Order: sequence, then C-alpha cells, then structure tokens
Amino acid sequence: MGLIAAGWIFVLLLGGGIALDRTLTTQVEENFDEQLDYILTAMIASAEIDPFGEVWFYRALGDQRFLEPGSGLYWQISGGDFEPIASRSLWDRTLTLQGVKTTGEDFNSEVHFHNSDQFAGEPLRIAERTVILPGSETRWTFAVASATEQMDTQIARVRLILIWSFAVLGLGLLVMALLQIRYGLSPLRRVRAAIQKLRTTGANRITDPLPTEVQPLVEELNALLDHSERQAEEARRHAGNLAHALKTPLTVLTNAATARAPDLGEAVMRETRTMQRHVDHHLARARAVGRRAVGHARTNVMASAEAVRRAVERLYPQGRLDIAGSRDADVAIERQDLDEMLGNLIENAAKYGGGSVFVTIDPDEESAEQRDGECLIWVEDDGTGIPEAERIRIFDRGARLDTGKPGTGLGLAIVRDVAEIYGGSVQLGTSEDLGGLLVELRLPRAE
Repeated sequence: MGLIAAGWIFVLLLGGGIALDRTLTTQVEENFDEQLDYILTAMIASAEIDPFGEVWFYRALGDQRFLEPGSGLYWQISGGDFEPIASRSLWDRTLTLQGVKTTGEDFNSEVHFHNSDQFAGEPLRIAERTVILPGSETRWTFAVASATEQMDTQIARVRLILIWSFAVLGLGLLVMALLQIRYGLSPLRRVRAAIQKLRTTGANRITDPLPTEVQPLVEELNALLDHSERQAEEARRHAGNLAHALKTPLTVLTNAATARAPDLGEAVMRETRTMQRHVDHHLARARAVGRRAVGHARTNVMASAEAVRRAVERLYPQGRLDIAGSRDADVAIERQDLDEMLGNLIENAAKYGGGSVFVTIDPDEESAEQRDGECLIWVEDDGTGIPEAERIRIFDRGARLDTGKPGTGLGLAIVRDVAEIYGGSVQLGTSEDLGGLLVELRLPRAE
C-alpha cells in the first residue's frame, strides 16, 4: 500500500509539476516578449523621416541600456539602400534579421519574434516589425533584441521553487499516506494480538473491544471458533459413544474366550455383528458431519428417491413402490447422505410393511412458505405400524420391534442423526391412506 501510494504521488506530482512548469515558463516568455513589443512600439512612435529621407528619433528612448555597449539590450533600424541605424549598445555589431518580407506590394507588418545565437555567448530574443513611416515610401524594419539571460534566470528560479515545493509536498503526502496506512491497519494488529491471546491464554472467544471496521471479521472468527469447538466436541462424543458401544461386546468376547465357552463361535458372530452395527452407525454420522462442513450442497429429492426405488425393487420384487410429488424440490444435503436416509426409510417400509410403499415429496397439505423453507417427505406403508408408545424408543440404537426379520436396528437412528446434523428432523405417525407407518422427514430446502 505504501509503494502504491508513493507511485501515485510521484506520477501525479510529476504530471502536475510538468504542467505547472510549462505554464509558468510560457508566462515568463510572454512577459518578456511583451516588454520587447512595448519598446518596439515606442521606437516606431518616436521615429520620423528627416529631410534626407532617413529615420531619426525626435525623442530619446528612455532605457539607458541602449547607450551602454554590450548591455544586452539593442535596437536597429534598416530599410532600402540606407545603412542600418543601430543603438550605441550594439557598438560595431549588426543584428541579422530574418523572416520579414520587404519587397513586393504586400508585406507583413505584424511583430515577429525569434531567437538568435548570432552573438557568441549571448543568446538573443529579437522582435522585429516592418512599417512605412509618414513622408517615406521606404519599408523600414525596426528590431529590438535583448539577451535572454534575465529570462533564463527567472525560469531557472521558478523551476527551482517548483522542484523544492513539489519535493516537500510529495514527502509530506507520502508521510501522511504511511501514517494513514499505519493508523488504518492498526485494528488488524489488534485482531492479531487478540488471536495471539487466544493461543497463549487458552480463551475460546475474542472478547476485547475492537473498532467497528473489523467487528464483522471478529464475529466471523468467533463463529469459526464456535464451529470448530462444536466439531471437536462432536468428535469427542462420537469417539466416546463408539468406545462405550464396543466395550460390552469386547468384554463378552474376552470372557467367552477366557472361559473357553462351548458357544464361542456363536458368541463371536453375534457380538461382531453388534460391533459392526455400531461402527456403521458412527461412520454414517461422521461422514455426514464432514460433508456438511465442506460447504453448501444441493440434491434433487426426486432423483435420489428414484435411485433408491430401483435398488429396493431388486431386493423386494413382489412389492409395490410409488413416488409422487414435486420433481423440482432440492435440499441442502449431500446426495450420498440423502440416499442413505431415503434408503433406510424405504427399505424398512418394504421390509416391515404389507407390500405397498408410497413416497410423497412436498405434499399439498402445507405450502413451502408454511414449512419455513423445509422440504417435507412422506414415506408410508401398509404394515401394522408402530404403537405411539414405542415411537420414541424405536430411534434408539439397536432398537427393533420385529426381531423375526434380519436387521441391525440402526436404520431409523441413522436417519434421525443425519437429518439433525443437517438441521432437519424425522417424526413417526400413522398413514391415513395405507393404514401403516408414516415417516415424516423434514430437510432444509436448498436456496
């Protein structure tokens, strides 16, 4: 930021300095030319023709430098076949004029200015004008020349003032820009100090009062810390739950192996299935948590339900599975997690129901506005349903009401946990159309 500020200050001051230098230099040169033009006009106004046809001044020119040889200010009059008349300051030198038309019927009587180096070591600025004086037909060229040393000195003095002024201005602007940068970035240094305090003191939030400019950053940082803390706590809870769930089967296996129980093989198979159920359950939760942290997902519910139906129909070819509702409903859930939830619900309905399963996406009973941005999914079957007293217990890990059919008892628990991770919910009820179980799944709608 400092380098960019310095670069812009240099470019702008350089451009402004060049423009101002040209303006002031032009002004000095114009003033110099005006003085020469004034003297030239005074010469012509004071000139008359004598009886011999030559030019003479009926009054002397006021500037004494015309009388001092080599003074740097000179005049000269020339015309026709007459010898040039010159000021005493020219002494034995003669001005060489240029660019004035003195022959023909028409001629330019305007003042002409030009620079000349005809005198060694003495650059000149010459103003010349050709006129016809009363009482004469000769075209007389009046010229005034002045050494440019005085003008060059003024220009050099102006440029020196400009250089020093702009240098001081640029240095002041640069210092002010650096101070502004340092002052403007001071809140970030305070944020850095607050973060260092978090690391060294073990605090879990930034509570120091900070300027409003960085308050949104602090709020986002606190939200990130809160998110990380929740994830860490969730990971610790999962690890503890998994360890607790595996502790009992491992104890049973250890005791059976130590006692050399005759049903050791059966016990190993039984307890390993139990451990596998717990591992699958916690892996599903861990995957859902990890994918949720990656970013916002978007999955079409109808596409996921159709894919699950094709898989379930291969497992239960005798059953009937119908899907209806909105084909445009999208939820903010990863496709794999939605497939796992719908797969568990639809498979349970096909397994424990009477053979008919009906899936409805966004039923007409509620509008999307009434659901407050949630997508509602119904999974109904024509089975015996679940008694209301058992609808809370059935979500416990390993809970099963029908032990005559194979299963792990974790399907509804996985659906509930994954839905809650994404901010959704699942409830059980009774199907009015089929008479069996109604599973009502509410998931956040994708924006």
